[in-house]
Amino acid sequence: MSKQVDFLPAITGSFAQPASENPTVAMIEAAYRHHGLHFRYVNCEVAPEELKAAVAGAKAMGWKGFNCSIPHKVAVVQHLDGLGESAQLIGAVNTIVNRNGLWIGENTDGKGFVQALKEVVDPAGKKVTLFGAGGAARAVAVELALAGAANITIVNRNESRGKEVVDLLNDNIGATAVYQCWTDKYSIEPDTEIVINATSIGLFPHTGDRLNINFETVLPRMVVADGIHNPPKTHLLQTAAAKGCRTVDGLQMLVNQGVIGVKYWTGVDVDPAVMHQALKKVLNIKEND
Repeated sequence: MSKQVDFLPAITGSFAQPASENPTVAMIEAAYRHHGLHFRYVNCEVAPEELKAAVAGAKAMGWKGFNCSIPHKVAVVQHLDGLGESAQLIGAVNTIVNRNGLWIGENTDGKGFVQALKEVVDPAGKKVTLFGAGGAARAVAVELALAGAANITIVNRNESRGKEVVDLLNDNIGATAVYQCWTDKYSIEPDTEIVINATSIGLFPHTGDRLNINFETVLPRMVVADGIHNPPKTHLLQTAAAKGCRTVDGLQMLVNQGVIGVKYWTGVDVDPAVMHQALKKVLNIKEND
């Protein structure tokens, strides 16, 4: 008797706009193949006005879960059944999990970022300057505060959004956070120890875009991190490295949050090295880059 073949894999994926620049599909599918998981990951272009319908479609088709990226990390919350503890605190979601028919939002952005940062520097007791106040920035800020960062300066163009993140940190975690307006070329305070870009500035295809900062204030003793994964060597990181700074790119952050996401969906701890290698291959990154 021939063996019965299951032609119906469990479906996961990503909703974003733009979606074509997101290499997550390559690393997740590599992990599925490596571990023999009967899962697939589908990258979907979803406009903001279609998000509600996209979530309803995933529910109707019985997906195991999906990621949400720019610009859906906050907007998707209203279409879910509940939030995990960290997502509730952050107020933004990047990973949605189907738990017995209930769609629960989780956030792995900050956890993945801080884990990658800790491979270079422990944020505990450090003074941090963080650019951005969107969904990813909120997640990173919260996890930095939970990791013991001594002081966090939120630099953002939208004052109300920036102060909202500051209030979140000060009122809920007991962190020392302040807001700085980002209308002019920003000068980083000289006692800053960690500089983080948590905006989408420089993300493919707009790789020529640069942060509106005074790069003369980036000092060699600072650790500079960028959440952008495509390209991994952004203008900010190239400039910082040329000044002698230690740097952290968005690739390892992406891998770390992917490992957590796959665990949510499958229950399996996947090999991060497999995912990292897949990203390097699709992004044509050489081992010595």
